[in-house]
Amino acid sequence: MSNNSQQAFANACRVMVGGVNSPVRSFASVDGSPPFIAGGQGAYLSDIDGRRYLDYVGSYGAAILGHAHPEIIATLREVATNGLTFGAPTLAETELAEIICSAFPAIDRVRLVSSGTEACLSAVRLARAYTERRAIVKFSGCYHGHGDMFLVAAGSGATTQGIATSRGVTESVSSDTHVVPYNDVAAVEQLFDKHGREIAALIVEPIVGNCGFIRPIPGFLALLRDICNNNGSLLIFDEVMTGFRVAWGGVQTLVDIAPDLTTLGKVIGGGLPLAALAGRAEIMELLAPRGEVYQAGTMSGNPLAVACGIKTLEILARDRTYQRLSEQTARLSTGIRELTAGSAQPMTADSEGGMFGFFFSKVAVTNAQQAMTTDRNLFKRFFHHLLANGIYLAPSPFEAGFVSICHGDQEIDQTLACCEQFIDRSSSG
Repeated sequence: MSNNSQQAFANACRVMVGGVNSPVRSFASVDGSPPFIAGGQGAYLSDIDGRRYLDYVGSYGAAILGHAHPEIIATLREVATNGLTFGAPTLAETELAEIICSAFPAIDRVRLVSSGTEACLSAVRLARAYTERRAIVKFSGCYHGHGDMFLVAAGSGATTQGIATSRGVTESVSSDTHVVPYNDVAAVEQLFDKHGREIAALIVEPIVGNCGFIRPIPGFLALLRDICNNNGSLLIFDEVMTGFRVAWGGVQTLVDIAPDLTTLGKVIGGGLPLAALAGRAEIMELLAPRGEVYQAGTMSGNPLAVACGIKTLEILARDRTYQRLSEQTARLSTGIRELTAGSAQPMTADSEGGMFGFFFSKVAVTNAQQAMTTDRNLFKRFFHHLLANGIYLAPSPFEAGFVSICHGDQEIDQTLACCEQFIDRSSSG
């Protein structure tokens, strides 16, 4: 890493814990220190030394239009001239909520918030009030933000840092959280057979992105829907990452399954902090001021974030945007599989829409337990090879990757050529 970024990191460590404001930005699991980013344009980032990187992090999925999209910047400038925050209703909030409701058939009402963590915490509180039950079910390796109940066998940065259950999470909170392996039908059935009438909600990433990219096995999500129906539990789809990223209406429209509640984030803010809790009217109407489930936020529905979100979704709704995005992402994941087929360094890779992932593994990974057995040392070498060649991945084998509408044939070809170089070198010695 450059001297300037190293010095910047040393300075940051003196005043910020670990030198970062989110653990997923740390290079602790891959060794070294992170480049400090000066800016971004399209599919590329630039660091404070002027080095340019092809970006597959995309602010962990938010930057679906790439960086500094001219229409987003123009929108931001226009809206900012009228004020930054009011703590009062605006017409744009209704417009964004209407777009979300039209895109997701299972959504009747929306509550805008500021982060995915906030949305998921509120979803669980709402589910407990609606069902008058305490227990929830989550899957190991799925990450739903840093709420106490979600940090039991969490994914994302918690997995990367080796933190299975965070200190500070009380035993009483842990006792209300049941954890089962993702894609394990028998484990889910056994849990509900024993505790079904105690369970308020089951929350799931319908495609896991916080333990690498892990797809549900055929029929798994439908089984979850049936089990929740049979036990009077609510089904919560955490589509903070996948909503408007894998398809216009998220995973739920691809699989034709209607969750009771949905959480959204990342893409809907157009690069600014914005998320949403949404779902069936009869459940959502329990939220204050209509009902007795309290939830509030000074910055909820911030005018800048809402305006950029609306413009982002307007751009995504244009002809063939998702088709082109999906084609480029699939070309990347298919290319990785083909490059490594029969090599000494086999990789699995998969994608949906503008989201992808890979593992150094001979067999497809279907849950967090399998992900933990993949070759993390090899990932570390792969990560630094790509970084040295101007390709920026998340500094963890347990994060999905993201393609923007700015990633064209040239960018995909460049990435595959770099991957091939690594495979050839690793195979030869």
